[in-house]
Amino acid sequence: MKEKTFSEAIAHRRSVRVYDAKQPIDSEVVRQCIKHATLAPTSSNLQLWEFYHITSEDQKKAIAATCFNQPAAKTALQLVIPVVRRDLWPERVEANIEFIKKGFSKNNIVDSKTQERALSYYQKIIPKLYRGGSQIQGFLNKFGTAFFRNNKTSYREVSASDLRVVGHKSVALASQNFMMSMAAQGYDTCPMEGFDSKKLKKILNLPKTAEISMVIGCGIRMPEGIYGDRFRIPFKEVYFER
Repeated sequence: MKEKTFSEAIAHRRSVRVYDAKQPIDSEVVRQCIKHATLAPTSSNLQLWEFYHITSEDQKKAIAATCFNQPAAKTALQLVIPVVRRDLWPERVEANIEFIKKGFSKNNIVDSKTQERALSYYQKIIPKLYRGGSQIQGFLNKFGTAFFRNNKTSYREVSASDLRVVGHKSVALASQNFMMSMAAQGYDTCPMEGFDSKKLKKILNLPKTAEISMVIGCGIRMPEGIYGDRFRIPFKEVYFER
């Protein structure tokens, strides 16, 4: 099958809710599309995500049950589950620091001030922000920003709930990368938010700190899998040039 152009993939992608059981999809192609997901932009390049690729029939059946057996899960040939892992920020910070240090060494950059500026973001700013993942520290971060920097230009999304939003935004960007990559291959997907997160986390053996962003059904569409024509609000109602 010829790979679609980006515009063709955009037009092809629909939320498909019924898949053709007679048309298998290649697990390796799906895996490559997940690799494309990991190339998405991510806040501070922390990459606080994991992707669970479900191909086992038993696992698919169990996960479909947590999705209330909705057709997009029950008929899916495979499932992909993007997960937010804010709890991994210390490891991902260290990975970025190591990458930056190797970059300086590789390019023979010895200016200590340049290195200090580059590393300070990950060694000082990010740890201070992500320790706000706890409710108490998040409250203190928010209070400090409001009280001491209220009249200054300042980053204000510093509470625990703000960091949750940041994590899910990054994972959503990666998920869209995945779905567009699948569409380019002629494969179909459906992102689902209707699931029992407690039961699903247990199946995936995830820690309490992990958060499931969505469950994505994958396969090749049946005609009845598209629930009507695509509807979008008129562009003039959502586009503003200033």
